[in-house]
Amino acid sequence: MPANLPIITLENVIKRYPLVGGSYYQALNGITLSIKRGEFVAVMGPSGSGKSTLMHIMGALDTPTSGKQFFKDKNISTYTNDQLAEIRNKEIGFVFQSFNLLPRTTVLKNVERPMVYGGVPPSERTIRAMEMLTFMQIAEKANNLSNTISGGQIQRVAIARALVMNPSIVLADEPTGNLDSKTAHEIMKYFKNLNDQGKTIVLITHEDDVAGYAKRHIRLVDGKIVSDK
Repeated sequence: MPANLPIITLENVIKRYPLVGGSYYQALNGITLSIKRGEFVAVMGPSGSGKSTLMHIMGALDTPTSGKQFFKDKNISTYTNDQLAEIRNKEIGFVFQSFNLLPRTTVLKNVERPMVYGGVPPSERTIRAMEMLTFMQIAEKANNLSNTISGGQIQRVAIARALVMNPSIVLADEPTGNLDSKTAHEIMKYFKNLNDQGKTIVLITHEDDVAGYAKRHIRLVDGKIVSDK
């Protein structure tokens, strides 16, 4: 894929959610943007501005009501759920505020999970998972249950899991939201390091100091982009 070709492109994307009585709530109102390889983008805005909805569409977790959605120059607007699931598994790494790890499962097994769905052989899974845990400086916790380590350690494990399929892009939704300030900045340094190594990152946040790690800032208000710089 050429370096200047966008990974994600949205063209006039509208997202509506039906409400009781036949009306609807419009979460996104004509979003047009592109995310290029190697970018570090922060999407900001007040609560209810459409940040998480935008991330779900960029991550192929949801589909637009109207408008076009491209991934690596392919129009995925009409893809089936199975086709979108394959893109999510092989091309997109997700990091969530709530971590989304299996609590009574080891750190290693949590990181291996995307590879199970991706059809990676068991022997290779362990090697790749340990490589990512080592990169995130958390390998010594590989055999701990994920509910026995600290919040900052859990988020490092979650980032390792997001990276293990070598995705084209990492989408992080409020990844520091459940962490104290010191730990939050430690996590953001990992994201900066990843971006310095060429990984494309889109970060959803409402915190200015966290957004400061990004090189591009998109601000949403009422489902519209009001600034992009």
